[in-house]
Amino acid sequence: MPTSTTDAPVSTRPAPRRNAFPPTPDKPRPLFTVDGIRYEAIRELMLMQTGEQLLLARRYSEKGDALPGLCFVRRLANPSTFMRRTRLGEEIQLAFRLRHPVIAQVFHRKVHLDALHVVMECVEGPSLETLVSAGVARGRPVSEAFALYVGAELAEALHHAHTLTREDGQPLGIIHRDVNPRHVYVGAHGEVKLMNFGAAYSLVIEREESPASLVRGDVAYASPEYLERQPLTPRSDVFSLGVLLVELFTGKHPFDVEDVPRRPPGLAPLHTEITPSLPLTQMRVLLASFGPEEVEAAVEMLSPDVKELLHAALRANPDERFATAEALRDVMRVALARRHPGYGRQEAAAEWARVLAEGSVLRDAVEFGEGGLFQEGLEAHELDALGRK
Repeated sequence: MPTSTTDAPVSTRPAPRRNAFPPTPDKPRPLFTVDGIRYEAIRELMLMQTGEQLLLARRYSEKGDALPGLCFVRRLANPSTFMRRTRLGEEIQLAFRLRHPVIAQVFHRKVHLDALHVVMECVEGPSLETLVSAGVARGRPVSEAFALYVGAELAEALHHAHTLTREDGQPLGIIHRDVNPRHVYVGAHGEVKLMNFGAAYSLVIEREESPASLVRGDVAYASPEYLERQPLTPRSDVFSLGVLLVELFTGKHPFDVEDVPRRPPGLAPLHTEITPSLPLTQMRVLLASFGPEEVEAAVEMLSPDVKELLHAALRANPDERFATAEALRDVMRVALARRHPGYGRQEAAAEWARVLAEGSVLRDAVEFGEGGLFQEGLEAHELDALGRK
């Protein structure tokens, strides 16, 4: 699929009202044409609080023939200010620069019905959020081998983003800032894909940054330094990946904010772009005193190799963490090779199909997830992919 980076202005008018009925394969919603390829939405996968919509779409040639494969189309919310419009354009430019097998590729952008749409690579498989939910339903999480395999792949993708440079060699300084299970998919062939760099930070000169009081992404996976508005480095994404990995290894989120005070005195005001999985204030208080004891409580049942790498990823002081995502990647690959030799894409694909099959049997009998994190169960396109296994 060719890549189109044709600039188009972002409309300042309110986005039109959404169709009363979501698209279906039998009643698709016509979208737009880019480079002679026509796109039709066949399913709404997600509608976010910001108004952003994720659609599953088919493609058709100029002759009207359906092209093989599906794609994702993100209908982005219209920014309300000049700064936000500028930032949105820069975020898309960053996404176009990311070319890596473990990062879902952005192909085109298009203004349609006064809203900016982005055409992305489709992953025909489950998100990690769905796999964690299915693991809860069946009573045990994914295997250690699966978690190590996926974690190493994600660390590789983050290392690529962290070390990407401009044409003149100047570092772009990209930090994802929103590494969480909803943004990671595992495909039909076991390929891992990291998605959504929409909250990414970059050191690009003259780039518009988010307001100082705005926290972007899901704070349930944020690093302590990000929530305290300290300078960000790749170690911040390492912490977020560590949180995700604890959840993948154990089936449980490592943070319990139930008994954390809601509004301690002297806390500088911050606000989130979307309602987070866990409350912002309580997460800030918890992370301010977060230490090895809390990590150990979350990972005590895991193997020594895994416990050691998670402790190193989840140090509250960024200087004590893995210095790079590459270092975390290497440790996980060594652990995978030593403890589960030969585990790779084929084994990962077979495992996620098994997890979904076992979890989906019980998904109507239990409440998925904890703390409101995973309420949706399996997405329709994920079940479709399972049916083809």
